[in-house]
Amino acid sequence: MSKPPVNQPTGQKRSIFEEVGETSRGGDVVAPKARGAAEGRLAAVSRGRKLVRGWLIILFVMVVTMIAVGGMTRLTNSGLSITEWKPVTGALPPMSDAVWLEEFAKYQATPQFEIMNSTMTLAEFKGIYWWEWGHRQLGRTIGLVWAIGFFGLWAARQIPKGWHGRLLGIGALGGVQGAIGWWMVASGLTGEMTSVASYRLATHLGLAFAILWLIVWYVLMLSRSSADIIQAKRAGDRKLGGLAAGLLHLAFLQILLGALVAGIDAGRGYTDWPLMGGQILPPDPFSELPLWRNFFENAALVQFMHRVVGYVLAAMAVVAYLKGRRSAMFETRGAFTAASVAIGGQVLLGIATLMHGAPLHLGVAHQLGAVLVMTLVLRARHRALYPLKQSLRATK
Repeated sequence: MSKPPVNQPTGQKRSIFEEVGETSRGGDVVAPKARGAAEGRLAAVSRGRKLVRGWLIILFVMVVTMIAVGGMTRLTNSGLSITEWKPVTGALPPMSDAVWLEEFAKYQATPQFEIMNSTMTLAEFKGIYWWEWGHRQLGRTIGLVWAIGFFGLWAARQIPKGWHGRLLGIGALGGVQGAIGWWMVASGLTGEMTSVASYRLATHLGLAFAILWLIVWYVLMLSRSSADIIQAKRAGDRKLGGLAAGLLHLAFLQILLGALVAGIDAGRGYTDWPLMGGQILPPDPFSELPLWRNFFENAALVQFMHRVVGYVLAAMAVVAYLKGRRSAMFETRGAFTAASVAIGGQVLLGIATLMHGAPLHLGVAHQLGAVLVMTLVLRARHRALYPLKQSLRATK
């Protein structure tokens, strides 16, 4: 029979505030300082995850704004107004009349001015210049916010273990995006091109959405503790997650096709729906030689592909909705419903944009709709793979 601790009456419970220590169920003494240190480490990890998540949300908002400004720059034909790539010195806009005239003279030497805008005045040039300058300036600001956030959090030791490479990858992709942006602009400054090459525009927009894809996924992963994520994974539905992945990749393909449509103004060629030029197949879908050029430069075929993939995406969204509603997890069902509704709304908005000849406000709204679709589909996939805990009442 064990004896009670010294100076403690038999049957009296030990106080949790004792300085000597605590007795565990197994009889081992656990020092309060050790327990406090462990709790402190957990709190520090949680704080770091919250800080990184907040920083990523700021980057998310900035990248979405960048996509919107990029869309407006394209729809206003402003992308070729700045004919040089100066990552550092280009941050300053023209500060005098002489510099404005110099910039205007450079633009006047481009095919776009000679073929499309030969009567443009300096005042009109300033209008398109500010769109492109704002687009580039926002890109520089995003890079600065990433650098300050990453190196600041690193120096403060707030980046969770295993996340340094992922966050560094976002910054690297941002740097590549800047180079691709200039590669895109350069395609419209020579020869007889009056706009940038459509496939380069698709590459530029596609990378922007790929960066956004990573940011959204990382925000979702950091919204819960790593232990919670590991536990939730055991209850995940891989088949439903795979369906969401297929939906996500198809949506990404549709975004790339949308960039091709914008790159050659294909959205303003055939404004009737559901037919194109009064028929199912558009006139002369393979008129370009060699044949492969039609898939990038034939306005009729490019718009037709964009329409068809939109229909397939809508049909797949219905399947995802029907599969998602069978989930035992309430939050998962809601996530798939939201993603499916967003895709349906995006299809309707695309039809309206087409039938009105792709005006600026509808074109930008359609592009932002793509952001919403990708975000909600990613959220649905995350809910399928890492379902949230729920009460028994929610399952009924």
